[in-house]
Amino acid sequence: MQSNSASNGPSSNDPFQQVESGERLAAAEIETLQREGAKALAVLFDRYRGRLEKIVEFRMDERIKRRIDPADVLQEAYIELARRLPEFLNQPSVSVFVWMRQKTLQTLIDLHREHFRNKRDPNKELQQAPNWNSHETGLSINAFLSASMTSPSQHLIRGEEVLRLQAAIQNLNELDREVIALRHFEQLTNLQVAEVLNLSPTAASNRYIRAISRLSENLTDSSGTLGKK
Repeated sequence: MQSNSASNGPSSNDPFQQVESGERLAAAEIETLQREGAKALAVLFDRYRGRLEKIVEFRMDERIKRRIDPADVLQEAYIELARRLPEFLNQPSVSVFVWMRQKTLQTLIDLHREHFRNKRDPNKELQQAPNWNSHETGLSINAFLSASMTSPSQHLIRGEEVLRLQAAIQNLNELDREVIALRHFEQLTNLQVAEVLNLSPTAASNRYIRAISRLSENLTDSSGTLGKK
């Protein structure tokens, strides 16, 4: 898996420079929003639209993907962002992108709940609506990995590798699984992961390193098990 580099700033192998660059960008975007308001919101939302759409596709429940288009989620999210902009600017606690991600995912959760509420057995279906806990993150990862096997022409060994990876990720604890999902499947930077999880950038980086180490151990263990069969 390829982790996203700090795409919102100059390329550097120095994590402190990456954090500083990311913080400068976040501050500049907030200043632009405060100065230009709705006009700047439209520009910034368009800048991040592609990333937000991929996050929606990753987090969307498989049962409603044929009914709800990611573009519809983003349209609803933008309306909510515009409505909430004064509130955000009054006391911004996260970067603009992380705020947009939060509101977009909340919009997706609301659409999920609306879909399941309209089913024949609303109580049962509503209980099944996803709420982004560790189990739902695991399901999103499994769906994403399964989608990589797109046709019978895929090699059998590729399928086995995906299944091993799915099992290894499922055996991680909740926080490790979420960190990997944020970094590799949502393609967030380390600074953005720190904001989402309310950690310092150093703590987020250390948590990511531990998660990858544990994932590697799980994959090694599964290889040994397969070899004994």
